[in-house]
Amino acid sequence: QVQLVESGGGLVQAGGSLELSCTTSGSIFRINSMAWYRQAPGKQRELVAALTRGGLTNYADSVKDRFTISRDNAKNMVYLQMNSLKPEDTAVYYCKLEIATRDYYAMDYWGKGTLVTVSS
Repeated sequence: QVQLVESGGGLVQAGGSLELSCTTSGSIFRINSMAWYRQAPGKQRELVAALTRGGLTNYADSVKDRFTISRDNAKNMVYLQMNSLKPEDTAVYYCKLEIATRDYYAMDYWGKGTLVTVSS
């Protein structure tokens, strides 16, 4: 059974940095795509950053040039480096991966989230 666990969240002052990690466990044949989402209180969950298997990235306008999504294929881990953090970045951040457990079958998996709080 595949499981995702986010880590690295915490309290940081505006202008600071944090790196989030998404650790996978279970039988993983291939990670097809990777993404980070976030949800702030009273708001809808939104896509923050996405990374394709081919290395193409996509970022929300609000985080572009401040956040960087990356991966470590050997470890089956995904990261989100967050710089120049703003109070508006405060949210629960979720890792979402499309994972193939067999060559012919893939589905989306979500972590339970990690809280990032940015103080002003």
